[in-house]
Amino acid sequence: MIILKSERDLELMRPAGMLAGSVLDEIAAFIKPGLTTRQVDEFAAARIKAHGAKSAFLGYRKYPCHTCISVNDEVVHGLAGGRELRFGDIVSVDVGVVHNGFVGDTARTVAVGGCGVLAQRLMDVTERALQEGIAAALPGNRVTHISRAVQKYVEDNGFSVVREFVGHGVGRSMHEEPQVPNFVDPKSNQKLRPGMTLAIEPMVNAGQPGVKILKDGWTVVTQDGSLSAHFEHTVLITEGEPEILTWPEKKPSRLKAA
Repeated sequence: MIILKSERDLELMRPAGMLAGSVLDEIAAFIKPGLTTRQVDEFAAARIKAHGAKSAFLGYRKYPCHTCISVNDEVVHGLAGGRELRFGDIVSVDVGVVHNGFVGDTARTVAVGGCGVLAQRLMDVTERALQEGIAAALPGNRVTHISRAVQKYVEDNGFSVVREFVGHGVGRSMHEEPQVPNFVDPKSNQKLRPGMTLAIEPMVNAGQPGVKILKDGWTVVTQDGSLSAHFEHTVLITEGEPEILTWPEKKPSRLKAA
């Protein structure tokens, strides 16, 4: 069942989204060579607490960390630990917070100090694919319009989208209906209606789309060892242009035209 959010719901959900975006900004600024992924997760935990929220991930299906931190060929759900970040790595950070009973869910891939040309292009294409998907999130369109926009932009630029993991509805629960694939799937063709809130999140590989899960039961990596990037926003379907709920308050909530 797709849950449409009321105006009262949105009064509570907007601060959760902005808070998630603010925490992600803080984490991105904190990341530097020499830090371990555990130190990044501990910093994130402290910032989430300081904002008066709690992690939406910690304990979810027994997930053991406050954030998902995925490095280089890790796609999503990377576990924080003793791995030291090095100059030239790219790190995907996925932040989910619970505030006012609602979830804000957002992700971004950042370079550690700097990165190579391929890594930068991968991040640029993935971020732009997210923007293309958001621009298609219009009332009367269908989920497949979002999926097609993401897939076309990614593949036109020579990269591939992950099939096994997709975007989703989000609200009081972290995962709600509908699923929002980054590729056209006829089974995910629901009509977009005002009040729907969606986590749109392209996961893009520099090589082939295949992935596998490591023995830890969580970390997803590319099968061919290629780099991967991940960008995500929580988006509200409105009567007009989509509203991005997970940009910090200082940023506009509407997507600027390219």
